[in-house]
Amino acid sequence: MLEFLQTMLFSGLGNLAAYLAAHVLLCLLPAFYIAGAMTALIPKESITRFLGRNTPRFISYPAAAAAGFLLTVCSCTVIPLFAGIYKKGAGLGPAITFLFIAPAINVLALVYTGALLGVDLAAARLLLAIAFGIGVGMIMALIFDRDDAERDQASDQLFAGQAAMRRPALLFLLALAILLVVGTFQIEPLQNTYAHVTLPAAGADHFQDFLHRLLPFDPARGEEGVSVQGAVLIGMLALIGLTSWKGIEGVHEAFNTWTWVSLGLVGLTLGFASLGVTAHSGGVTLALTGKFFGVMLSLAALGLLLRDGLTEEETRSVLWESWRFVKQIFPLLVAGVFVVGAVRVLIRPEWIMTLAGENTLIGSLTGVIFGIFMYFPTLLEVPIAQMFLDLGMHRGPLLAYLLADPELSLQSILITATIIGRRKAWVYVAWVALFSTLAGLIFGAWVDGASVGLVVVYAAAVLTVLAFIMNRMDRRKQAPRPVSGLHS
Repeated sequence: MLEFLQTMLFSGLGNLAAYLAAHVLLCLLPAFYIAGAMTALIPKESITRFLGRNTPRFISYPAAAAAGFLLTVCSCTVIPLFAGIYKKGAGLGPAITFLFIAPAINVLALVYTGALLGVDLAAARLLLAIAFGIGVGMIMALIFDRDDAERDQASDQLFAGQAAMRRPALLFLLALAILLVVGTFQIEPLQNTYAHVTLPAAGADHFQDFLHRLLPFDPARGEEGVSVQGAVLIGMLALIGLTSWKGIEGVHEAFNTWTWVSLGLVGLTLGFASLGVTAHSGGVTLALTGKFFGVMLSLAALGLLLRDGLTEEETRSVLWESWRFVKQIFPLLVAGVFVVGAVRVLIRPEWIMTLAGENTLIGSLTGVIFGIFMYFPTLLEVPIAQMFLDLGMHRGPLLAYLLADPELSLQSILITATIIGRRKAWVYVAWVALFSTLAGLIFGAWVDGASVGLVVVYAAAVLTVLAFIMNRMDRRKQAPRPVSGLHS
């Protein structure tokens, strides 16, 4: 028993270390700053014009879906962006649609799905995620209409009188978005290596071997090890946290030396994360990739805009809002990733054939459950899906997994609850689980030979029932309420 608990502990620690080393810096750090900049710099009217609760549905929901489709982010990275637009005045429904669609069907995920698993799965993932993402958003907006109206009124008071967005502020946001794109897009110009630099570092190869022994991993299960570069980055991330606590926690009162040390460490860490690092007996070789040059150019632009573009008050607000999101989201993210890594030890791939080998309700639910407890960053879920397919998973439950994995990871559920409240979060989880299961069953029926017409009838029946439910809910909310205290 003690040995098993030790295995779970090391699995959790290994999963957390690999995540912090490989996925936090170039994805989450820019996302936190983007969320902070959106909250601090964008006028509420700019958000509500397209995503507000009073914006016509034929504008707000397609706009939210389009924004999600164009972003290459995983479920953890999208959370700060979701929090930013939600706080700034986006309606609950459009914000939920963005949260659902962004990690599920971003461009790279779809292309990779089509190349590795087949065009049919990629097309089904695209069409059903858009339909159900918009559906979940509309249902959430109807269920929590009164809460959303009160929140909207509160944000009106909070952001009342804010001036129009200045051009330097817009350029700052654009530079942050470019930094996120350059750091996460897996395209050839960014992946190519244009120069090498070898630094003498005695024992680097032995240190790498030590890390692999300390935190063993199984690539076949989608697990990632910790490299020498990753270990250094974890240390730098800890330093960023300490210096930010000293330099940004009280930034509204005054800047201090720690403020600039923190920002300098962020830039240095992002630059190091964008390098290719290989440890060997002769030292450490640094590969200067297109990603490295893109990140450095983005950081240079951000530095110039911080110095000459933003006002002092804007800089204070951006740093404080970004730090506030980090404090709200990051601890839960760390806890969730650790728990997922520990629980993963309990799940056996052999169960897949038994539980999800056929297109059944149990099979699709199994795919959804695997999505919760076997979360992988965006794109990595695709080769894992290939492994499930090779082990005998039916393509219907596989689609349910591909839709649920980016949406319902344990850490995402915990963080979403802190942003919109536990009641809303669990209602959202229930609807996503239902829609992912239905998507798997509908697609699986087509795979098993059902005619296109019959599949269309299935989908139409589901959408009709949903439309009926939404119409009834809408009419109930619009019905006049009885006035108390009047007697005939």
